[in-house]
Amino acid sequence: MALDRAAIERLIDAAGYDPLTPVAVGVSLRATAPLFVSRGDDVDGATFGADSLAYAASLAKQMTGACAALLARDGTLDVEATIDAWLPELPGWSRTIRVRHLLHHTSGLPGTDTVWSRMESRGELDWTSDGVIEALTTMIDLEPVPGTEYAYSGVGYVCLARIVERLSGQSLDRLAHARLFEPLQMHDTLLWSGPQASPPHAALKRPLESPLPLSLGDGGLWTTVRDLLRWNDALLADRLGLTGTLHSPGTLDDGTPLDYAWGVRAFRLDGERVESHGGSSEGTTAKAIRLPDRGASVAALALDDDVERMVALSAALHDLIGSHSTLALS
Repeated sequence: MALDRAAIERLIDAAGYDPLTPVAVGVSLRATAPLFVSRGDDVDGATFGADSLAYAASLAKQMTGACAALLARDGTLDVEATIDAWLPELPGWSRTIRVRHLLHHTSGLPGTDTVWSRMESRGELDWTSDGVIEALTTMIDLEPVPGTEYAYSGVGYVCLARIVERLSGQSLDRLAHARLFEPLQMHDTLLWSGPQASPPHAALKRPLESPLPLSLGDGGLWTTVRDLLRWNDALLADRLGLTGTLHSPGTLDDGTPLDYAWGVRAFRLDGERVESHGGSSEGTTAKAIRLPDRGASVAALALDDDVERMVALSAALHDLIGSHSTLALS
């Protein structure tokens, strides 16, 4: 299959997207200009495309991981330290959780549903960092023991972001803007915590409803496909000097290896390195994939709730860029 607009549109169709659903895809191959493909209904009178600002949800975790990596490189953050020094409001179990447990989802913190139930009971209407931290202060017991099990945790990344903020003396958005987004010319990307439901000029099929995603660390990322490709290409070229750290997978405390690194999955598929993460929330799904051995990457955003469609699309794009980056290098 040729790597062109028609080929990518066929993959969008095969993944199950109807012609009216706003979808944007960007593909980057080594030594070639990026290819952008978009389609679907206009949003607020504007065509949805590579520069449309959409919510990328959990893709924020790798930006949070990058901010933590910057502080670790500066000698400000010790990933082996326990979190109680920076989150003293949390119960005694905070003395058993290390920063690396947060990074690699082995903290033993309660899941999102458990924390949201506690937040609702306290009258919270939206998912905010302050609300998450306050809910955790009321939880006396922690299971399992930190470092013994992997369990994907947005709550852990809210805690990680709060630690980064307290250590740096800046909001996560300001830190990421100054040290990640501006240097990489990701001028349309931001981390948003309200108070409005979404940033100005956001692409939305319908207004967001409560509970609004207003936390930072686990989410909060509003970006474009063009900016996501800039992020991918910067990491492939190690422009931030963080690529090795960001893609170093963690382990359980007994040494069992994991495939989760600093906010991104890093693993091998058929012997090839893959760096990948997705994001989903009400009305949007997102994906970013990097193939460092080939110098290739893909980014996708859709104003659509169906995670399985995005998984199918990203898997097909992965296969496509893999085959064509091989040709490009031969």
